[in-house]
Amino acid sequence: MSIASPHTSAEPLVLIVEDDLSTRLMYGAYLRLSGFRTVDAHNGHQALAKAQEFLPNAVLTDLAVPGMDGFEFCRALQSSADTRAIPILAVTGHSEYLDQPQRFLQAGISQVLTKPCSPDVIAEELRRLLREAPADRQL
Repeated sequence: MSIASPHTSAEPLVLIVEDDLSTRLMYGAYLRLSGFRTVDAHNGHQALAKAQEFLPNAVLTDLAVPGMDGFEFCRALQSSADTRAIPILAVTGHSEYLDQPQRFLQAGISQVLTKPCSPDVIAEELRRLLREAPADRQL
């Protein structure tokens, strides 16, 4: 995990929320090699605390994480003025979620990818979301 002050570098900070350790480590390593800084969390409660502490430029979250699930975590981000503009890229292995687009919109999720998805696709989607982010969230 690479932690630095979220606003002291030109590299965007991404909060990775994933309960599977090997997946979380793989995403983090690839994103750091792709020019991002990362901070990670293994459940929704930890993710919310880290989002409030670090104010990341973007969030990459699994939707099936323990405690507070990904949807609840994203809704919590949307309820705070400090975190509501953070773009959220969700990844899920649960295809039944894809039949519920309104649920993604209500949670403030910017984009959804289905697992398995390659880290290069994730990095490119994060770059796209950051380019499209409101001016006060861009680097």
